Amino acid sequence: MLPSHRLLSPILRWCSLLALAGIVLVSCQPTAQQTAAPPTKQSLEATSDSDLVVMARANNIIVCAALYERAKVAFKNAQWDRALDLTAGMATAPTSKTEHTHLRVRSRTMRSVIFAGQIEGNMALAEAYGQGADKTKNPQFKSAYQRLQNDALQAAAHAAVGLAETAHLIAPDGKTSKSEPLEFTIPPSDDPGTIAALVRVKEGGWIEPDQQESAAAASLRKGMDQALAEVVSGDLAKARTVFADGPANINGAPYVLFLAAKLADGAVVFDRHHTRDPQKLKMLCDEGQETLTAVQALLKATPEKDKEKEVQKLQDKFKTILKNG
Repeated sequence: MLPSHRLLSPILRWCSLLALAGIVLVSCQPTAQQTAAPPTKQSLEATSDSDLVVMARANNIIVCAALYERAKVAFKNAQWDRALDLTAGMATAPTSKTEHTHLRVRSRTMRSVIFAGQIEGNMALAEAYGQGADKTKNPQFKSAYQRLQNDALQAAAHAAVGLAETAHLIAPDGKTSKSEPLEFTIPPSDDPGTIAALVRVKEGGWIEPDQQESAAAASLRKGMDQALAEVVSGDLAKARTVFADGPANINGAPYVLFLAAKLADGAVVFDRHHTRDPQKLKMLCDEGQETLTAVQALLKATPEKDKEKEVQKLQDKFKTILKNG
């Protein structure tokens, strides 16, 4: 039996009052945004890398600065991939806020040096294992070294694409700044010099898995040292001096010439003697030519004969790489 009309009206009014009270109660509760305390340097120290990366998407300057500082520590500890992960978001962020600009630019320049070092180090590994595979008479050694050669080439290819993407951000449409801020705390220790394990590999001898890991780490470290030396147009000792007191502004022309030279090295990774990827080879060459356009624009304002000769040499190099494929 349904309730009468007279009974139903008070019930409806009572339900309406309850609903209204609920709405008022909810609306009076403070939101999470209102109650959450702003992040501080101390509160961020215990935050994981992945959480910090997510937090940085909100573009909070304190979080972004903490993320960049963590990337600098990773670089100092030779944790190259971790430094890349930490700077990925900042490097590509299209923010126009002044306080974020220096973090964005330094993230890009840091990544450019890491990618350049990874290309150098992995290509040296690939060359060593390729020679070892050709030299050894043991079919098991040959198979293992061919696999390691391929792994190194794939790592170099990944770094080459990363460098091209970073160079495009630094010198879009053939334009760049008159100077670029770089900031590194160079890992301690001396140049590893000749890597004994890789000498043995080139002769066709076998090295154990733990030696393979050590050789890979040493080769990457050597490649990174070379990139740091080249970016300051000197050697590792000069690089240590340049970056000893913190950030250093590098003139735009020599820095972008460094990028172009490393893009040429990266393009070689994709030629017919290595990974055989003509599309990526052309992409690297095109990006390299675009960076050279940026150098020419800078040299037009401040002519330097030696730099102009370097531009011409690199232009010829890109043409040769494209021709030989």
